[in-house]
Amino acid sequence: MQRLILAVALAATSASCAQSVHVEPHIGAPREAVVVAAHPEATHAGLEIIARGGNAIDAAIAVQSMLGLVEPQSSGIGGGAFLLYYDAASGKMSAYNGREKAPASAVPDMLLGRDGTPLPRSEAMLGGRATGVPGVLAMLGQAHADHGRLPWASAFEGTIALARQGYPLTGRTARYIRGPYPQSSADDVREAFRGSGGELLGEGAHYANPVYAETLRLIAENGPSFFYDSDEIAAPLVARTRAAPLPGGMTRQDLLDYRAERDEPLCRPYRVYLVCVPPPPSSGVAVLQILGILEGTDVAALGPNHPQSWFLFAEASKLAYADRDRYVGDPNFVRVPVDEMLDPIYLASRRAMIGEIAMPVPQAGELMLDAPGTDSTREPGGTSHFVIADTEGNVLSMTTTIESYFGSGRTAAGFFLNNQLTDFAFSPVDDDGRPAANAVAGRKRPRSSMSPTIVLDREGKVVAALGSPGGNAIVAYVAKTIVGMIDWKLSPTEAIALPNIVARGDSVRGEASKLPPSVRQSLAARGIDVRPGSGEESGLHAIFASGSGFVGGADPRRDGTVGTFSATSER
Repeated sequence: MQRLILAVALAATSASCAQSVHVEPHIGAPREAVVVAAHPEATHAGLEIIARGGNAIDAAIAVQSMLGLVEPQSSGIGGGAFLLYYDAASGKMSAYNGREKAPASAVPDMLLGRDGTPLPRSEAMLGGRATGVPGVLAMLGQAHADHGRLPWASAFEGTIALARQGYPLTGRTARYIRGPYPQSSADDVREAFRGSGGELLGEGAHYANPVYAETLRLIAENGPSFFYDSDEIAAPLVARTRAAPLPGGMTRQDLLDYRAERDEPLCRPYRVYLVCVPPPPSSGVAVLQILGILEGTDVAALGPNHPQSWFLFAEASKLAYADRDRYVGDPNFVRVPVDEMLDPIYLASRRAMIGEIAMPVPQAGELMLDAPGTDSTREPGGTSHFVIADTEGNVLSMTTTIESYFGSGRTAAGFFLNNQLTDFAFSPVDDDGRPAANAVAGRKRPRSSMSPTIVLDREGKVVAALGSPGGNAIVAYVAKTIVGMIDWKLSPTEAIALPNIVARGDSVRGEASKLPPSVRQSLAARGIDVRPGSGEESGLHAIFASGSGFVGGADPRRDGTVGTFSATSER
């Protein structure tokens, strides 16, 4: 077998520019594949698996295990994910739900202080009770059992080797280690990134994680269930969540009881295409709402440089967020009126609310009797997203997270624990006493903003796959990119680079400086004052069908990397 060669070509020396990776395959490998992930080592890990004969599911396991090493602030095996998978042979798509679950002992007032008011988020997300039962490995195990080709263990080899050997920390990870975030001062974070002289590691410093390597070795050899039932991993994970402050109630039984879910994707037409997302508790339904509202407007003809385009996008976003915030929760616990939210007549009524000037803060639509209470949970912006198209045309879109940067700031067995339960509504009821759809309950999954997306054409072929990190802003990031690619005929890179604007409630924030001055002034005159946001870095990754296969795009705001795989002509 020809040795795999990794060649990294930087688009520019600036850290803000996307990177490109190319892997030369062994003789006899198929002809083309694309992987887009948040770090060149993660992209390479996925391409290497495909070059060895694996498919998109096999590659996804490799990408996720590597991200847990090289982008530990954003995702890892201690978190959760949503995955869409398109099987080229059958033309069928599957949605996998690996969202974390609350322990069985969780109660509705879990995120309230002794005085009955919501805990400060900065305090709650560092508590032991913030951690949900991790789901990403169970989800990947289920997807691998359904579709994987290579042995489970083979997907971990590259990460195990690099975790033992070490690699230079990126500037992005170093910023979060030393940043003004609650987790940056957490003992486990500081210990994980402390140099031999006691100093915190900085950009370019050599970082190895042999404990994580050993954990992955055990999971590789024993399968995903080992994560949930072993003394080596499950026991320290549970113990760390039950430690003060704010100790949680997770047990070994909670881990043993966890099951990922395989669902039918939620799909709706947009223009001549079919846009597919995971069902709730994902917020993909809100992406579909934004598109459904915009479809009856002239946003496509106006183009990306017209102020009316951004006015329509902002107003449609407000309406979709209002419905999402009211109605989306875990459908195993509450009724989520998905069909009503996406009904064309209802969307037309919402569209009719858009006038010449910005609307007041919209209320959610009246979609069901006994509607849940108002909920304004603000998910912080962590998370990672990757997309894969393999040599057989199988396509995968996966968003993965441990919630905010470094999760709860706690580690077990070499990986960071999520603080995903702070995505629940802190207040179980609203001011009128109505229970929130996203209130805490035992064994319940919190609402998620994650919205991995796959777009099909009329023949059922993949046109695009995309997604983004970014907390509650994910919905806007993904919708913007779909509009850019489908309506404005932009390449993935161009669509991703469009200004990020997030209109939710009474706030419109985003990359104000990227808007042409005339557009910004016109929006302000109509009541939309785009204010610079915090953390508007997105991290969008996408692929788009071209004449010769797929073209990838990575977000220039982060360390995104586009990787391609090409076979030799020899068979």
